[in-house]
Amino acid sequence: MVCIGSLLRALVLRAASSAGRRRGPRILCGRATDVRVTPRHGHGWRGFRAVTGRMMLDSSESASSAAAAAAEAGAGAVAGQAQPQRRAVGAVPQAHDGGYASGGWEREDGKLSCGYSSFRGKRATMEDFYDVKLTEIDGQAISLFGVFDGHGGSRAAEYLREHLFENLLKHPDFLTDTKLAISETYQKTDTDFLESEASAFRDDGSTASTAILVGDRLYVANVGDSRAVISKAGKAMALSEDHKPNRIDERKRIENAGGIVIWAGTWRVGGVLAMSRAFGNRLLKPYVVAEPEIQEEQFSDELECLVLASDGLWDVVENEEAVSLGKSEDTPESAARKLTEIAYSRGSADNITCIVVQFHHDKTG
Repeated sequence: MVCIGSLLRALVLRAASSAGRRRGPRILCGRATDVRVTPRHGHGWRGFRAVTGRMMLDSSESASSAAAAAAEAGAGAVAGQAQPQRRAVGAVPQAHDGGYASGGWEREDGKLSCGYSSFRGKRATMEDFYDVKLTEIDGQAISLFGVFDGHGGSRAAEYLREHLFENLLKHPDFLTDTKLAISETYQKTDTDFLESEASAFRDDGSTASTAILVGDRLYVANVGDSRAVISKAGKAMALSEDHKPNRIDERKRIENAGGIVIWAGTWRVGGVLAMSRAFGNRLLKPYVVAEPEIQEEQFSDELECLVLASDGLWDVVENEEAVSLGKSEDTPESAARKLTEIAYSRGSADNITCIVVQFHHDKTG
């Protein structure tokens, strides 16, 4: 007579071994490889350490392709040649062993510096991505920062990293009506993603916490429960409000569309998703939407530091503490790394990714 316990154990071990072969990363993890990108004109970046914007590499990507990307970056290649933009393009190893990926840069005029840090943490997989772009259009300096926290898989977050800001910069009204451009682009990118995944047997989604600086106007657009917080005249101020199903306005919107909000350990749309807005999540349309809420700020000397982060940080770190540390550290990279370390030490059970932007108003260029 076959022992059922032994049989089940053998099947589990075989499945785990097979899954390990399919998903095993093919590159080593660790700190970002040092690369340097030389800007061709205008406002540029300096002092990069592999600021690729990718918090992970898919297991299907080989070490050779990562090395090729790093070599291309070292040769001064610039991503997105069709747009007047610059993005660092070195390869960041997947943080599959729980290690950090971090880096930073400073604009050539010294008025703005940025650092990022990302940590897989206690999760089995890494689903966070980020993107940072710096460009100049019609003489205006444009800076774009985004944190994308995937759920149910990493594909939606990866798609946003690859396409969201690229699509926004192509919008015909980007400079003349930036709010409209943001709203239309975010919803169109959501539609494009769903169409691109029409034949896929998955239904993942992603948040997007983004900040767009156009000349002297700062726009913060949020979809989901990632968050943006700024230090203004010494005080922490949230520039986004988490999209939770139990928000009175969000619950009303969902129910008016024919959906329901159910308590299942926490408030969830349809008893499934613990946020009320997201990219992707085809099966929860039209209740879960990708229409962003947008806040606008005049860029002035009162703005000191900006922190964008996934909820892996905000679950355990208060707004005031985040911006206080963000502006007190010598470099934004150091601040971003310390914030992820603090979140992990306090028991955050999620992926943790943040971008810290420090503004230097005393610089004359």
